[in-house]
Amino acid sequence: MAPTTLENAFSTHSTSTAVLVPGKPALSISYQKLAADVKAFQQQLARVGVSPQSAVSIALPNTYEFVVSFLAASWQRAIAAPLNPAYKQSEFEFYIDDLQSAIALVPKGAFAQDAAAVRAARKYNAAIAECYYNGREVVLDVKETGKLSGNGNAPVESAQPNDVALVLHTSGTTGRPKAVPLTHRNLLRTMKNIQATYQLTPADRTMLVMPLFHVHGLLAGFLSPLASGGSVIVSPKFSASEFWKDFIQHKATWYTAVPTIHQILLKSPIPSPVPQIRFIRSCSSPLSPKVFHELEKTFKAPVLEAYAMTEASHQMTSNPLPPGKRQPGSVGIGQGVEIKILDQEGNEVPQGKEAEICIRGENVTKGYLNNPSANASSFTKGGFFRTGDQGKKDPDGYVIITGRIKELINKGGEKISPIELDNVIAQHPTVAEAVSFALEDEMYGQDVGVAVVVKDGQKLDGTTLKTWMADRVAKFKLPKKVFFTDIMPKTATGKVQRRLVAEAMLKKDLAPKAKL
Repeated sequence: MAPTTLENAFSTHSTSTAVLVPGKPALSISYQKLAADVKAFQQQLARVGVSPQSAVSIALPNTYEFVVSFLAASWQRAIAAPLNPAYKQSEFEFYIDDLQSAIALVPKGAFAQDAAAVRAARKYNAAIAECYYNGREVVLDVKETGKLSGNGNAPVESAQPNDVALVLHTSGTTGRPKAVPLTHRNLLRTMKNIQATYQLTPADRTMLVMPLFHVHGLLAGFLSPLASGGSVIVSPKFSASEFWKDFIQHKATWYTAVPTIHQILLKSPIPSPVPQIRFIRSCSSPLSPKVFHELEKTFKAPVLEAYAMTEASHQMTSNPLPPGKRQPGSVGIGQGVEIKILDQEGNEVPQGKEAEICIRGENVTKGYLNNPSANASSFTKGGFFRTGDQGKKDPDGYVIITGRIKELINKGGEKISPIELDNVIAQHPTVAEAVSFALEDEMYGQDVGVAVVVKDGQKLDGTTLKTWMADRVAKFKLPKKVFFTDIMPKTATGKVQRRLVAEAMLKKDLAPKAKL
């Protein structure tokens, strides 16, 4: 019988390795041991009073403790709410308050340190518990019972397919973060889709480099491999200097990451010989054709770019494995979901024409929490979710993203794709990274701004770059202003948000210059 919840998504009796945590010595956990530890932790959550639909804020790094507490919360019919452990107190406060969290899980020592997550949980009367692995089991060490006081000894539950298992907030391009509820059914569908796309088997072992508080790491890097009977190497964080050592030592076969991480690995010492890699997956932001080709040439493995959103429980499209066609600059074809290019009235446009990329499938959320206006604007009458991305399908049905609808640069009626410009500028031999964005302009409404990181030891100025671009793009696409920066602003997951880049560059530009 096909699994219907995270409680029966993986084998609970297998003695094969499920989770590997690098270290001295490395921690190797079998499926049997994982299931026993999750069940034991679920019982601890029940004892403290965590019941169905209680929100469990998980402020833990990528650790075995995170893995166990996340699964246990979902088994208990509670809502797992992973949070970036690097958040400041005000950020923790927003998310804990927004979900009215019953309990916040923090690392060992956080309570004595009065860490930001502890202070935030206390402010909203959430219970506070440290989590740590003592060599036998993952311990739930309750420090303050908060609103759970008097609610102890709740029944141990059994998850149902339509229970909300996970809530993540979208970073968005504007406004307040939106809470996305994802059910067991949503997650299981994505896990099945990812397993099918990459033909994952028990022989596969993935190197987890994405954070587990992000849908990319949680679904593609952890849950999907687990559901396939394979194993996951869980490092505390991505480290370029440790990556290949752990990859080779623990016999990984693939990894999934954002383009930023791929670029860091290309700049780092390459192992010799290069390990045999079944495939490399790229997702969460556009992969330039240049980096695609460099990855394939350097690591001698097919690079498969995918397209995903939190609202779709992660994956929507992907380029297929060989012998299927891999198309640089495209995010591939729908994987277990319907993909249509629809106009603002919800009508499908002719193939090859640009409009909004829309999706429908069992993996897609039914709607945001407590946000009727966002739900009304985010779904078509036919039940398709509007991604907010502009794109088109090529003659083979491969999806090409041309930009965020809200991020498209509208210069006097000419719509300019910032992704297209990024890919062009990235071809310049001295450019390490480039991000294009809209600048306010009195004459055109908007004009083009570009932020550029120059390669170490290289020199470049705006005039030289624009002259070089003039041979490669139409005149109206040339940037009005080029900003140079040492570090490109990114989110915690390595994602570029054009709005943040634009704000940082303009702020830097307006800052008073030191007198010589």
